[in-house]
Amino acid sequence: MATTADDVWRLLAELAEGQKETRRLFDEVAQQFQKTDQRFQETDRQFQESERQLQETRRIIQQQNQQLNEQLGKLGNRLGEFVEWQVRPAVVRLFQERGIAVHEFHPEISVQRGNEGLEIDLLVVNTTDAILVEVKSKLTEADVKDHLVRLNKFKRLMPRYADVNALGAVAGMVVPEAVARYAYRPGLFVLAQSGDSVVILNDDAFTPKRW
Repeated sequence: MATTADDVWRLLAELAEGQKETRRLFDEVAQQFQKTDQRFQETDRQFQESERQLQETRRIIQQQNQQLNEQLGKLGNRLGEFVEWQVRPAVVRLFQERGIAVHEFHPEISVQRGNEGLEIDLLVVNTTDAILVEVKSKLTEADVKDHLVRLNKFKRLMPRYADVNALGAVAGMVVPEAVARYAYRPGLFVLAQSGDSVVILNDDAFTPKRW
């Protein structure tokens, strides 16, 4: 069959329409690629921002850790100074004023027998009495409980004091009133900082427990 001019024009029109559809599909694909690239760029930007925030968080944590270590160091120095310049010079006198004729003290005692250990900040003694003093920067109820446990195993782990009267005392640069009452009830002396000195908070009616 012979091809007419109309057939040619029809084929050309179909070809042009096909090219337009191909172009449309190409444009759609290009738009999808552009959107995907934009999402990748946004994800990369978010990742970089997260990385920057992470680095800033690490910097802040390192700075806070450094400050905390400095504060702990200062607190340790303050506690050491409190023990050295206030508690140690005062304990013998304070207990003598309460009728307990102690005359010597032994700081930082550490005992280990088998699987059990014992650490005492200050041990104030005479031939008949031994007072275990626990010293803290801020005294808590947990510190009081720990000291009661310490007192209960004192003679067993240090049998040389088996025949003396063992008494307990807790001391702190800061002693909340509720904690002082908590330590008073089981028979512990409570020592606290008062200006440049240390005082016993227990009233005259107080009777210390003997372990």
